[in-house]
Amino acid sequence: MTAVSVIGLGAMGSALASTFLDRGHAVTVWNRTPVKADPLVARGAVRAPAVADAVAAGGLVVVCVLDYAAAGAVLDEAAGALDGRAVVNLTNGTPAQARALARRMADRGARYVDGGIMAVPPMIGSPEALLLLSGDGDAFEAHRGALSGLGGLTWLGADSGHACLYDLALLAGMYGLFAGFLQATAMVGSERVAASDFLALLAPWIEAMAGLLPDLARQVDDRDYAADGGSNLAMQAVGVENILQAARDQGVGTELLEPMLSLMRRRVADGFGGDDVPGLIELIRF
Repeated sequence: MTAVSVIGLGAMGSALASTFLDRGHAVTVWNRTPVKADPLVARGAVRAPAVADAVAAGGLVVVCVLDYAAAGAVLDEAAGALDGRAVVNLTNGTPAQARALARRMADRGARYVDGGIMAVPPMIGSPEALLLLSGDGDAFEAHRGALSGLGGLTWLGADSGHACLYDLALLAGMYGLFAGFLQATAMVGSERVAASDFLALLAPWIEAMAGLLPDLARQVDDRDYAADGGSNLAMQAVGVENILQAARDQGVGTELLEPMLSLMRRRVADGFGGDDVPGLIELIRF
């Protein structure tokens, strides 16, 4: 069993600490509002009086706070205790923020691993929870066992920014899905169709379209955007124009899909109307 310190006891931090307790680890907790530790202390966790005490108590230090500014601030308070510690930061942020914090931790002698949690708090500890991790490989291997109790682990290599990048990219795909769902249900909702009723048609349609993703990924990787089956970008742009016009006719907003149509029009104007939709990535990719 591992001595684990959890810094930050919001909904996710509390779920992490609770799961470590469930797995039999010795858990020390700290939160700027001490009362948030009460339920965990009642279950056997030790409340640290200061963040430096929490860091000193754990061979594995897990940080889960609001943002990277808060993470940096609390770790700065514990600067004298960081030397030799494995710090796993599961705070949501950007790759640049992760890399900057990794440099600060290295300067203080800590072994830093950054992470993204693809789960909501009730999922922590279940196989459905996914943790994306990158940074100090030795620290990850040393604490793989303890971390695996939180959910499935995906190691993304030595670049501490990769966990954040993959986390946010996955969320981007999710929000794109949500945008389509909201646009679609708003349109049929204009005719008093319940979203739950329409979902009987929408869900299997989206599932069928998800089957196209391997082909789209191949086109993106190969930069070969030739349209198969005659459904080229010029035709699809007309289709999206019709979607948005129908929405306007129904009194429904179009803000969720207008950026997609704008890119389609640009790509067609550039002479690529005969290509397929994946070619739009050329307008936004690095």
